[in-house]
Amino acid sequence: MTLFQLLLMIASAVIFTMFFRQIFNGTHPKRGTDFEAKTPDDHIGSISHPDKLFSKPVASQSRMEQLRQSADKAVENGDMEEAKKALGSALILDDTDIETLYKLAYVHLRQQGHEKAKEYLEKLLSVDSKHDMAEAMLANVLHKLGDDTEALKHHTLSVELDPEYALHYFNYANTLYDLDRKEEALIYYKKSYTLDPSIEDAAKMIEKLSE
Repeated sequence: MTLFQLLLMIASAVIFTMFFRQIFNGTHPKRGTDFEAKTPDDHIGSISHPDKLFSKPVASQSRMEQLRQSADKAVENGDMEEAKKALGSALILDDTDIETLYKLAYVHLRQQGHEKAKEYLEKLLSVDSKHDMAEAMLANVLHKLGDDTEALKHHTLSVELDPEYALHYFNYANTLYDLDRKEEALIYYKKSYTLDPSIEDAAKMIEKLSE
């Protein structure tokens, strides 16, 4: 045996000894432990699909989001009954969901269902008393139901909650005009038009009441 062969045999013995020592003392890398993914949500693609390397999975819609989206499409298509079914199912999932309650009120109002609209709006406001759009819609509903004292209260609240939103003043003015309180109505029409000159009906009412 040559000196080179002897050295090679000794080196091989040392390497194998170190290898087996790692196996039995548990210091060798373990699949799924030492090399586990640091970001479990990542999808690691293959070499043949480099575009998928470390790509994030697409977030799936929740059942609530799916139902509300179905309701939105139904309203766009003019199918209020289908919208009510979708929103009713959403309300079963969460009967205090603000968006669902507001949309249900809107759908019922579109069908002249003022009592149901009132019910949903009052439920909404019991959950979120700062919802200015719900206050404005409830004011209009109460006016339709002939409860003008309460209607004016909710108009006032809608304006107080968002004094920069022109349509709150416009809706308030319409109710005042219907009640033959024309001087007060003119004030609110002017405020509405000042905030948003694109509201042509406000401009027409200002002209009419200023004659």
